[in-house]
Amino acid sequence: MDSQQVMSEELFVSPQVVDDLTEIHGFNKTVKDVFSGTVGGVAQVLVGQPFDIIKVRLQTMPGNTTAWEAIADLVRYEGLRGFYKGTMAPLVGVGACVSCQFGVNEAMKRMFKDINRSRGRFENSLSLGQYYTCGFVSGSANAVLATPIEHVRIRMQLQKEALANAQYKSTLDCTGKLLKEGALMRGFSATLMRTSHGFGVYFLTYETLIGWQLSLGLRRDQISAWKACLFGAVSGACFWAMTYPFDVVKSVMQADKLKNPAYGTNVVQVAKNIYKERGLRAFTKGFTPTMLRSLPVNGATFAAFEVTMRLLN
Repeated sequence: MDSQQVMSEELFVSPQVVDDLTEIHGFNKTVKDVFSGTVGGVAQVLVGQPFDIIKVRLQTMPGNTTAWEAIADLVRYEGLRGFYKGTMAPLVGVGACVSCQFGVNEAMKRMFKDINRSRGRFENSLSLGQYYTCGFVSGSANAVLATPIEHVRIRMQLQKEALANAQYKSTLDCTGKLLKEGALMRGFSATLMRTSHGFGVYFLTYETLIGWQLSLGLRRDQISAWKACLFGAVSGACFWAMTYPFDVVKSVMQADKLKNPAYGTNVVQVAKNIYKERGLRAFTKGFTPTMLRSLPVNGATFAAFEVTMRLLN
């Protein structure tokens, strides 16, 4: 192999981070990945649900309503329990979503490791581009599950009436009615735009920070839980900083009327109508509570995932 070929291969994979990817393949490893992701998803919902309901209401309410006004309105008319309205759908669904994204991400990492080894490149490492691709694929898979789950959650969260008088009596009732209307997957394109690129950035950031610790001579299981929590928080902040406008469009699409939606039927129409009605600032409405939410939520998600994996191993 001549020096020019060696240089081109180094450029292909650099910069890289060291990973201690497991040698174990097969069903047992997949079950561990999925179960650990589920635990991370449950932690995510329990920590993040109060923040999420405020985010959704700010994104979909007209005018210049502030986060404090939305919180005061919710407490006044719905009580403290209102912060966990619509929790059942994400509690079941987000666990599935997070287990999917972590499971696919771990499987992609092992696939790239095998590819690199077959080419004689960096036996125990992946390139940053490969880590991004792992997250991009996991985010794309996640969108299939996240779209109906988030649609149901948003419909439930926006109801201010008591369930006895509300349009949707329960999560199952809401799901059934959306299925009947053929609208359960509304917002899929916007969700896909958010999760594919978003999770590419998300896992790339996390694995880079983990790689920094591994380069200091630590094994992955020696990295403390508080560091995993901190790295997860940073990764979540990067996710939302790169994708938030897509989330606004998605929320508006899923909160709109089922028949003859006011904002349009596709991402471009909805984005244009949001801009026309509320201006450019509408695409950042609710960003501050979302960022505040992302820190504890994603910290808890990664910490729960890492700790569960260590216990299972």
